[in-house]
Order: sequence, then C-alpha cells, then structure tokens
Amino acid sequence: MSNYQELLEQAKNLTPEEQLKLVENLSILIRQQLKMTSKPKRSILELRGLGKEIWGNIDAQEYVNQERDSWNG
Repeated sequence: MSNYQELLEQAKNLTPEEQLKLVENLSILIRQQLKMTSKPKRSILELRGLGKEIWGNIDAQEYVNQERDSWNG
C-alpha cells in the first residue's frame, strides 16, 4: 500500500474535528512550500521607460493626430 493510501486510511479513523484540523494544517504547509518555490511577483512599473528610444524623435501630439486621422479612413 502506498504512503498516500496509508495516510488516507489513517485520516478516516480521525474524528471530523481532527480531519478538519489536518486539512487546515496541510493547506498551511502547502502554501508555505508554494511561496518558497514560486517566482516573485512582478510589477508593471518594471516596464517603465522600456522602448523609450523608439519614441525619442516623435512628437506625441502629431502621432495622436495621425492615428485619429487614420480612423476616419
């Protein structure tokens, strides 16, 4: 019998209160393990300034005007 099956059989012998406590503790354990192995969250602010050299010689208002004009055909 596998470890999982053995643990499941043991859990069946616990009271409902003990089973709930076991589930809660397992959830905490899993969350802690996921935090340790997961990638850190990224911020959208890390993209600030990315590609700014592309827009360096373009007038913003002129660009917007050209885009608006293209909508009208």
